[in-house]
Amino acid sequence: MIDRLTQGLDFNANALLLRAERTRVLASNIANADTPHYKARDFDFRSALAQATGAQVAGTLAPSRTASGHLGGAGNVEGTPNLMYRAPLQTSLDGNTVDMDMERAAFADNSVRYEASLRFINGQIRTLMSAINGQ
Repeated sequence: MIDRLTQGLDFNANALLLRAERTRVLASNIANADTPHYKARDFDFRSALAQATGAQVAGTLAPSRTASGHLGGAGNVEGTPNLMYRAPLQTSLDGNTVDMDMERAAFADNSVRYEASLRFINGQIRTLMSAINGQ
């Protein structure tokens, strides 16, 4: 019973943590917009959330361990998303791949989704509190 109550909160908490991490990555890209040879980075939020919650992403296969000596398939520390380099839309002479328009748009989108995740968690907590209080 308690597992079902916390499952929804855990999902939104994981989403909130990943949104905060993506905000950090995007802010780093924006801060390094004038750094020569800096490569813009980002991660696929959908697959990172699926990895954090233990869900299977549609269209992907999870590797299985058939022997105790096999290594894990993800290759990263649990809870941290796989950062990827962003392909530049327009080349620059100094080798920097940060596109400020794209970074600002991604940052704004992520901020709105972060706020939505906060509102979902607040709504769930309010619902649980009213159920506990009997109102």
